[in-house]
Amino acid sequence: MGTLLKVRVARREMLAEGIAGYELAAVDGAALPDFMAGAHIDVHLPGGLVRQYSLCELPGTQGRYRIGVLRDPQSRGGSARLIDAVREGDELAIGAPRNHFALQGGTQRSLLFAGGIGVTPILCMAQQLAREGRPFEMHYCGRSLSRMAFVDTLRGSGYSDQVRIHVDEGPPAQRFDARTAIGAAAEDSHLYVCGPTGFMDHVLETARSLGWPEERLHREYFAAAPVDHAGDDAFELELLGTGQVVPVRAEQSAAQALLDAGFPLSLSCEQGVCGTCITRVAQGVPDHRDLYLTEEEHLRNDAFMPCCSRARTPRLVIDLQPVNPSCN
Repeated sequence: MGTLLKVRVARREMLAEGIAGYELAAVDGAALPDFMAGAHIDVHLPGGLVRQYSLCELPGTQGRYRIGVLRDPQSRGGSARLIDAVREGDELAIGAPRNHFALQGGTQRSLLFAGGIGVTPILCMAQQLAREGRPFEMHYCGRSLSRMAFVDTLRGSGYSDQVRIHVDEGPPAQRFDARTAIGAAAEDSHLYVCGPTGFMDHVLETARSLGWPEERLHREYFAAAPVDHAGDDAFELELLGTGQVVPVRAEQSAAQALLDAGFPLSLSCEQGVCGTCITRVAQGVPDHRDLYLTEEEHLRNDAFMPCCSRARTPRLVIDLQPVNPSCN
């Protein structure tokens, strides 16, 4: 997980209905490490939980981090614990920023799509693109204005004419039409999307139907849908070059089996959305259950996420040497 940073909650405010904003400053007063749009941090919460939150504002002169947290009734308890238990002045431990959702370089046009709390990394992307003078258009979708954070920030920004806000409860003329917003694929364009799984899948499938190639589609999921484990079988992991074999029970994840056997493995989301535990596969066919790797990467079967994925073959031969995750 790397070295942890000690931070203090310098400010806490409600950004919208059910969404709290936190401004984090280093306990020692130093500037926190720099980052680029799309980065997230691991936040270590009271009770031992670790959750990932996107940084929603580019670093300013104060060198602080800002995150937005949605109280999600379907979450595993992290968001509720943070909103209920953490107040201004409290100290937390966080990881240094990591970025698996970075903007592509160059001067090409960017299409940004945010659904609900997915606005946090997308807002940061809009700020960076505007700062660099690169062309973009942003679409922000939500159920109602009362549940949408940063609307005033976007409307008051210097790039407000490049932002479209779509509200389900608003007039029909402003509602989100994915085909119209995305348009035909262009060689100089990239698409970025973040938000609820259904919203993201709709945007990505629409883009594919319009001829957008996979390498120009970039996404970041916040959470995976529940998985039915009733049909899970036991399998084995063989460590490349050592011959050591680690059995994985039917009710056990591959990651937990490796950790129980004493092998080091970095974990974070434990849902297959963050890319932290990506592991190379030398032989065997994984049963991919993650949302991090692309469809093409799944078909290659040369890497898997042991936190959530399993095996279609009785044994996987894996390499525990660190892998440099690709950006989706």
